[in-house]
This record gives sequence, structure tokens and C-alpha cells, in this order.
Amino acid sequence: MVKHGKKYQQALEQVDRDKAYGPTEALDLVKKIAPANFDETVEAAIRLNVDPKRSDQQVRGAVVLPHGTGKTKRVLVFAKGEKAKEAEAAGADYVGDEDLIEKVSQGWLDFDVVVATPDMMGQVGKLGRILGPKGLMPNPKTGTVTFEVEKAVSESKAGKIEYRVDKAGNVHAPIGKVSFETRELAENLETLIETLIKAKPPAAKGRYIRNVSVSSSMGPGIRVDVSAVAS
Repeated sequence: MVKHGKKYQQALEQVDRDKAYGPTEALDLVKKIAPANFDETVEAAIRLNVDPKRSDQQVRGAVVLPHGTGKTKRVLVFAKGEKAKEAEAAGADYVGDEDLIEKVSQGWLDFDVVVATPDMMGQVGKLGRILGPKGLMPNPKTGTVTFEVEKAVSESKAGKIEYRVDKAGNVHAPIGKVSFETRELAENLETLIETLIKAKPPAAKGRYIRNVSVSSSMGPGIRVDVSAVAS
């Protein structure tokens, strides 16, 4: 059993475990009880009524949050020629082809997002064992395998996040920082929920959004009234 510190326990005492809070009330409470002395990330955990073991019930994609995440992402782009120049102009932190692939293959991972043009994927695919476990492998479903390099880089810098259902049917995603205004966090959460609803697999039956909770990275989870966010 995980043991939590004194600050966590004090924060937990302020949460009514039997209550499903409205989204604004829940996020206000997250901000109020965040126990750390730094600007914690605010996270959403959403349990979906899907069976992740079935290929027709996978939920994966990306969304640009209206207020970003509060974190500046370092973007790496695998591209050549004009597309490489486009990536550099868009503000990519690292741009290259074979040399950059070799550098990553040797264990360099000083970046947060990887974008690749389709013509590079034959070579980039060799990095699957390195990038895959870190959740960094480019994928068409998340818009990171594309010839629209400028758009991909700009969205990543602007607050684009990727989401993917885990083995237990949950989606975990950052929706901002404790320093954000409650309104900004609520709008980010609403955008994430709406995106997940649009991504509902046709094979998923019954109530799709089963549970929603929010927390700061060091704080306890606070249950959100599903009817208020997934009506």
C-alpha cells in the first residue's frame, strides 16, 4: 500500500470522498489543496467504458487544449529538404534525418514530441524500441506522421497533447498548471472530454464516460460529476 506524506493527508482531509463535485468546484479545490511548493501539473483521469484488449475499442488521438498545458515542449522533427526548412521556420527545436536518427539510436532523448514526414518513417521505424516505451513514436493517429510539418510543430508548441486508453480503460492527461485560472482549467477539461466523446468507438456500448477525476500531480484525486462534463 502506498504511504503518503503529511501534506497529502492534510489535502485529502479537505476532500469529500462521497461527493461528485461540479467541474469548477473540483478544480477550485485542486488549486486550493495542492500540497507542493512548486507549480504542480493538474491532471485529469477519465475512465471509459471500453475493452482495450479489443482492437475495435481502442481510443487514441491528440487534441490542442485552448489554454495549453503550461509546459513548453521540445519538438524534434525527422525531415529532409524543404520540409526540414519548414520545421525550422515553425520553431522545431531539433531537425534532421540520418544523423539525428543515429543520435537517438544511441540513447539521446532530450525532447518531448517527435514529428516525422511519411517518407522518413522507413528509417524512423527502427527507433521503435527506443521511442515506443517513452510514448514518443510518431503516429498518423496523433498527427505526428505528416507532411504538414508547420502545423504539427505549431500545435505541439501551442499545447497539443496526446491521449491513449490504458489497459484498465483509463485516459490520463495533463490539463494545465495549478497557477492557471479555474476557468482555463475547466475549458481545457471540457475540450478533452468533448474530444474523447467524438473518439468513441462504434463498438463501445452503454455509458461511455464512466468516471472523471482531477488532481494536482502531488495531490489526491477529486471526483467530478460526470453528468456535468459529459452531458
